[in-house]
Amino acid sequence: MSPDTSDSDRPLPPPAASGGPEPGAQPRPVAGPEAPGWSAGLPVPAGTPAAAPGADPLAWPAPDPGASGPAAPDAGYVPYPAVDRPARRPGRSVAVALGAAAALAALGVPLGLLWAAVAPDTPVVKTAAGAVYAQPQPEQPIAADGWFSMLGLGFGVLAALALWVLLRRSRGPAGLLAGVLGGLAAAPVAWQVGRRIGLSTYDRLLADAPAGQAFTKPADLRAGGVHWFLDVFPVPYGNLLLPAFGAAVTYTLLAGWSRWPSLRREPTPDLAWVPAAPPDGFPAVPPGVSSGPEGSPAPTAAPEPPAPGAAEPPRG
Repeated sequence: MSPDTSDSDRPLPPPAASGGPEPGAQPRPVAGPEAPGWSAGLPVPAGTPAAAPGADPLAWPAPDPGASGPAAPDAGYVPYPAVDRPARRPGRSVAVALGAAAALAALGVPLGLLWAAVAPDTPVVKTAAGAVYAQPQPEQPIAADGWFSMLGLGFGVLAALALWVLLRRSRGPAGLLAGVLGGLAAAPVAWQVGRRIGLSTYDRLLADAPAGQAFTKPADLRAGGVHWFLDVFPVPYGNLLLPAFGAAVTYTLLAGWSRWPSLRREPTPDLAWVPAAPPDGFPAVPPGVSSGPEGSPAPTAAPEPPAPGAAEPPRG
């Protein structure tokens, strides 16, 4: 090989067989926490051996409060702090659901009073065959059905919100069951309470009023009611199902948008053992740390350009 060959084209010399470094060779950069100037909490650069301490952030051991020095490199992985969740008892959940459903059924009484107050009465006229509508196609019965539908749907939405907020420890199937059963029970109660307000006066006029006298009939439902299954079990239908429908949909949406898998507020895990990030962001890589793969030779510096006016080297 000619002496005019540049340094960049010359092959690298083989490593020395002895344990010590070859005279004149560049020292190998140290990677990992053993590097000079390395401080805890710095990001681990590329090329750090996997077995080096701190190579895997998930393998950092939790610090011992009583120890003064750093944790041992072979401490192993530290599991993510577990959150203690109280065990749910099915019997208690069912009891809470039935109690909440009974409370919602009792709230059907004020719902029926509100419906009777806003729903219009239908004008009728007494005839020999009984009471007939004073108008051919009255709008009051349709308005009564509409008011009951809107109030029942709003009642179901508010009931689901109340169950979600008040029964935090029973969120889930128990709360959904309470909303559905409570809505199914509150609707017939509201219907019967509302239709009976003024019903005694209507029955008295229907029996004693002379033919041709006009009076009003209390609000009643035509788009809903109760069907008795086997003359034993009452089964509501029509707009009596709207309170349960509103409660089921609202509660399902609340559960679907919950940020906690258990649907209950969970404590924040203690992450005090995680090394804190530097206040000024990620610092520069410490000097002497290599970003290349382990064992790769140091890159050769490019030759500097010749100074102006310098003589060109002889070419072979």
